[in-house]
Amino acid sequence: MCEYCGCQALETIDELTMEHERVVRLISFVRDARRDGEVTRMAQLAREISAVLGPHTEVEEHGLFPALAAEFPEQIGALEAEHRHIEAVLAEADGPFLADPTWPQRLIETLDLLREHILKEQDGVFPAALANLSIEEWEAVEAVRSRLGTLLPSRAAE
Repeated sequence: MCEYCGCQALETIDELTMEHERVVRLISFVRDARRDGEVTRMAQLAREISAVLGPHTEVEEHGLFPALAAEFPEQIGALEAEHRHIEAVLAEADGPFLADPTWPQRLIETLDLLREHILKEQDGVFPAALANLSIEEWEAVEAVRSRLGTLLPSRAAE
């Protein structure tokens, strides 16, 4: 993952990056489950990905994205649209996924999109935020994170 601009020195960006890394690891497990024909395991992992992405997406959409939307409206709009698509396919893991023979492949395709999406955020959004957000905007982002928390282990537990 990106480490060239120094944005991970900010706790908020570091947490978002660690969540990305957790999701990427889970994606690799989904691929293994798909290879092994374990659709139920794929669904379980999709639910885990959703759980990580829940607060993560809220921090982005209610913290980072509003601060960047005026300068980068098309890019932010595209990222939000990708969020909706990814959420919709992941949400199918709570439904009749076993009755839909297309779901495993659609999940894999969506996870490919998610992987690309993560790179866009890490190589574009995070450095742009570092360069453009004011102290007040960072405080607003941190307030969203503080309200939502994270599913990552606390640093004290490490």
